[in-house]
Amino acid sequence: MKLYDYGQAPNPRRVRIFLAEKGIDVPKVEIDLSKRAQFEASFQRINPMMRIPVLELDDGTCIAESVAICRYFEVLQPEPPLFGTDAADQALVEMWNRRMELNLYNHISASFRHTSAFFAETVEQVQEWGEQNRRDAAKQFGWLNDVLADREFVAGERFTIADITALCAVDFARVIKLRPGDDQPHLQRWHAAVSARPSAAA
Repeated sequence: MKLYDYGQAPNPRRVRIFLAEKGIDVPKVEIDLSKRAQFEASFQRINPMMRIPVLELDDGTCIAESVAICRYFEVLQPEPPLFGTDAADQALVEMWNRRMELNLYNHISASFRHTSAFFAETVEQVQEWGEQNRRDAAKQFGWLNDVLADREFVAGERFTIADITALCAVDFARVIKLRPGDDQPHLQRWHAAVSARPSAAA
């Protein structure tokens, strides 16, 4: 198998961190988004959505979307359990991961998409929408700070896929000039802790 990857993008990083936490090594093929390699016909045959990451299995099956790829590896190697343990825990991890995607990552991504010159040729940008999403992302930093006031990790007492999604979102927010502030000590504490994990460098 092989993983189609790009070192500067947040979604492939989610998979790389997940694999590092599992201790799984997968050969990688770099798809250079800065050169618009995702639009080349050869890659469109792999993923018609023209997005990364994509996991190509040995039989030619291609799995796209970060969480889908992570779920594949969770089944192959359940330990450590990054999607939860029993039914209730798995549901809570899923809930918090979705919240990190919908309440945090999506605002950051939309702001970047609609304000960055990187997307000027591929997206019909609405500057005001990008600016609104930056304001919304800043509010969500405050919300996440409050969430983390009484817990070590996003979904509770253990590191999970929800922390991976949140870490990649918070780090990616630098592209819209947004970072945890001094008035967000719980977010800063959590960010420092998860950033210190060896997997964060993946």
